[in-house]
Parts: sequence; C-alpha cells; structure tokens
Amino acid sequence: MKYLKVIAFTHKQIELKELGKLVICQENLTDKLRAVKAHFGIDEIFYLSTCNRVEFVFSTAAEVNREFAEAFISEMRIGLCPNSTKTFIDAANIFEGKEALNHLLRTSCSLESLVVGEKEILAQLRKAYDDCREEGLTGDKLRLVMECVVKAAKEVYTHTNISKNPISVVSLAYRKLKDLKLCSNARVLIIGAGETNRNISKYLQKHKFSNFAVFNRTLEKAEQLAADLNGEAYQLADLANYKKGFDAIITCTSAVEPIITPEIYTSLLNGETGKKTIVDLAIPNDTAPEVLEQFDVNFIEVHSLNEVAKKNLQERYQELVHAEAIIEQNITEYFVMLKQRKVELAMRQVPEKIKEIRSNAMNTVFADEVQSLDEESRAILEKVINYMEKKYISVPMIMAKDILINN
Repeated sequence: MKYLKVIAFTHKQIELKELGKLVICQENLTDKLRAVKAHFGIDEIFYLSTCNRVEFVFSTAAEVNREFAEAFISEMRIGLCPNSTKTFIDAANIFEGKEALNHLLRTSCSLESLVVGEKEILAQLRKAYDDCREEGLTGDKLRLVMECVVKAAKEVYTHTNISKNPISVVSLAYRKLKDLKLCSNARVLIIGAGETNRNISKYLQKHKFSNFAVFNRTLEKAEQLAADLNGEAYQLADLANYKKGFDAIITCTSAVEPIITPEIYTSLLNGETGKKTIVDLAIPNDTAPEVLEQFDVNFIEVHSLNEVAKKNLQERYQELVHAEAIIEQNITEYFVMLKQRKVELAMRQVPEKIKEIRSNAMNTVFADEVQSLDEESRAILEKVINYMEKKYISVPMIMAKDILINN
C-alpha cells in the first residue's frame, strides 16, 4: 500500500488566489503528466484541480517527500520562480499509504472541501481520474483506489445527513447574486460551459432568468448549454466583439491567464456606465485585478464565500463523526480486498499450468493408454478430467485467499 502517494495543495494552507498559480492548462496537461511520469519513473498518476485544491495522486515506489515534491513541481514547468515553488512546497500536504487513501476518501466525501457537504467534488474527482485513465496515465492500482473512493463517498452521502439541504460553492455564489436583486430579464453572459457554470445556470433558470449568451472555447459545448437555457452560443474568441451589452457575467474556465481584461470589459460595456456584476468562480480568477481597480463592479468570487462556508461546517459537525466512521470501515474493507487482489495476481498462472499438465498427460505421458480406450471410455475420462481441472483451479485460490485474509 506504500505505493499510493498524494501531494496536495489546498485552501487550508494556501490562499485561494495563490492556488491559481498551480493550475495547469488543460491543453498541455497530458503531455506534462506523461513527461514527469517518465522522468520520475512513476507507475500511475492523475491530477485534480478544483476551486479550492490542486492535487497529484501517484502510484510509485519512489519516496515522495518535500525534496521530491519540489523537483516534481519544477519539472511540471508551471512557470513558478524557485522562491514561489519553495513557498508552495512548504505549505503542501504529502500523504502515503493509508493516510493517502484516507485523504482521498475524505476529499471525495467533501470533508476536506471549502464547503462541507457539497457533492460536486466527487464528480470532479472522478472526471480527473477518468481523463487521465483515458490517456493511459493510470492502471490497476489507482483503479482499485478509485473504486474504494467512489463507494465510500456514495455511502456517506446516502447514510448521513452531511449533504442534506446541500450547500455548495455554486449555491453560495448564487445566494450572493440573488441578494443583488437582478431582474429576471437581466442580460447574463456565461463564460465557460463546464460543470460549475452548468450548475449555476440551473439556479438561474429555476429563478426565471431568461436572457443568456454562452461563450466557450469549444463551440459545441457552448451550444449545448445555450440550448438548455434558450440562449445564444459563441466561441470564446467572439467575446472581444460582443456588443449586445450585459448586466452580469458568470465565469469559470480553466484558463491560466485572465479572460476578462480591462480592454475586454470596456468593449463589453459598449458605452454603458451602470454598475455591473461579475461572479468569478475560476481558480485562478478569470477577471484581471485591473478590472476591479478601474470599474465599479459587484464582484463575487470563491474567496469571499469563506465565512459562509465556516458557518456551514459548524452546522454539519455531528455528521462528520458519522462520515468518518464510514470512511474507516471502507479503508478496512479496502485492505481486505487488496489482499485478495494480490492473491489473484499471484495465482493467475495456475489455470494455464493446470491446462499444461492436462495436455502433457493426455498427449504424451498416457497417450498410448488413452488411444487404446474405446470412444465411450474416452468420453467419461474427459468428463472426469474436466471436473478435476475446474476444482484444481478454484480450490487452491479459495484456500489461499482464506489463509492470507485470516493471517
């Protein structure tokens, strides 16, 4: 189990605005992960990035300490200077073995989230893993880990009230937006068609907002979200030329540089002078700091939701106890399953060996005797050998599992 390692940068040790510096552009993420995988001899790897964490999950025999983590982040070529890299590494959490599994389970159950009880983290974690699995970056070990992670999260959400009356970063952002009392025909620009913006769009639609324009790098995804909202779809590049005005911008992309610059914002205003609203749930922010300095804006970001999130944690404290008990049970079950898996892998050659012995006996050692039998006798012999072959394959595997588990 020592092979499981996690390097985690989270909101608990690092300011959310600073976390954005660790986010890797999706366009070259796979190439970077593949390069560091080869460079450090890592067996399996996946990368998780949300609004309040950046994490790297490994399967590797290498010792993952702060020295390794510093070399790893440098090799990722994120663009940090040596001093910044060291500051981040000093604030990182590094987990191994059971602690790493416990951390991943707590993360999937939202116990480590900025807003405890929000279910989005499980979907984000699964997608992060699936994306890397599809690129061939993960294998059997992380597959088993993820099966445990998903199972534990589902049990926590089913058997506790931790997500009752769910509160998420999205719902908290919408509450703040609602307090601004925008009219239902307010012109809303949605930048990014990912899960976060799809979720906040559901709130807007539920409360009768109806005037949407969706911008996304991939036009097809913009069209899908726009169709759900009865709005218009554009490519992200069209934002610079959009002249229909707006009352609110909701943005959440994976861009590592600001999308809304002073120039873009001025163009979007198209001469209007009223106070506008920006809901920016991206890490790093999609809104350049200069926009907030130069224009009068109602600005809602993840960082501003911290106080509400703390209150939410206090309200759900009792449920944390129940959730942690479920997590501990799943860790115990995982180690039993892991032992079984080791036996299966160790004994996977048993069936082939038994078939080799059978073939050698029938075709070489006792070939003359078998040939001397009549057709009916050979048929009976085949039945007996087939029966014994199945038993010889299954019995030792069952006994080996039982011995290993009980010891």
